[in-house]
Amino acid sequence: MEKGKRERLENAGWRVGSAQDFLNLTDEEAAFIEVKVALRAMLRARRTEQGLTQNELATRLGSSQSRVAKIEAGDPSVSLDLLVRGLLATGATARDIAAAIAPDERPG
Repeated sequence: MEKGKRERLENAGWRVGSAQDFLNLTDEEAAFIEVKVALRAMLRARRTEQGLTQNELATRLGSSQSRVAKIEAGDPSVSLDLLVRGLLATGATARDIAAAIAPDERPG
């Protein structure tokens, strides 16, 4: 948020914070959500880059189109296991997945 906008809101009596603050999430909970969001975005990008439909990806996963739609929408019922399996089904490597989770980390 722009500094000026933040100051105007605070001066008007609003409290400005992060989603983590608003939802009262622990650092671990916030990190878990960030991982799921990164993997979901990566899966959708890979699927569309490869010209796959949700149905085609679902077939690769042995799942349904509606389940792939839930993956891409960030439905909380989607497991990390399914996200990773979906990425692997698009040809992603473990290194690709690691880079999506921690883009600022450098393999040592």
